[in-house]
Amino acid sequence: MSSVSWPTVAISTAASIEIVPLGRQHIAGFHAALDGVAKERRYLAMLEAPSFWRTRRFVLDSLQAGAVHMVAVADAGVVGWCDLRPKAAPTLRHTAVLGMGIVAAYRGQGIGSRLLTTALELAPARGIRRSELIVRSDNAPAIALYRRFGFVDEGTCRNYMRVDGVDYDALLMARLAR
Repeated sequence: MSSVSWPTVAISTAASIEIVPLGRQHIAGFHAALDGVAKERRYLAMLEAPSFWRTRRFVLDSLQAGAVHMVAVADAGVVGWCDLRPKAAPTLRHTAVLGMGIVAAYRGQGIGSRLLTTALELAPARGIRRSELIVRSDNAPAIALYRRFGFVDEGTCRNYMRVDGVDYDALLMARLAR
């Protein structure tokens, strides 16, 4: 695991949400949040989370590889996440793939903006100069959020996802470090 010391950014809201680096103590909560969002069958490419052990291995491996992983924590546990995972190829290590999600009951409270702000602020220290993502083209709230943060459309991935027999386009979006 990385020996980098991550700052804690406390966010005060009605629900007392705290934005913190994902640690081992958050893995079960992260897994549950990931599974809940995936099972909505709308926001992620997966329809359910991988097993707890595969999720745990993914988190630990990506942290060791230099990823930025932030979680939003409320009394109920992990209610959202934002991660920037650097690509593996040496020529692409300056590029990270962004992943994020917010548990349904906590959407619309600005948690996504807070998570994204923190992750993007920490990215340059990890050598990340380009952040990219793929988002379903019918996910207007997420697209608006990404655009507010300087992400631009780089292309449309036609029929990118198929859920319950229906094809969905997706947008490839990217943001270069300022």
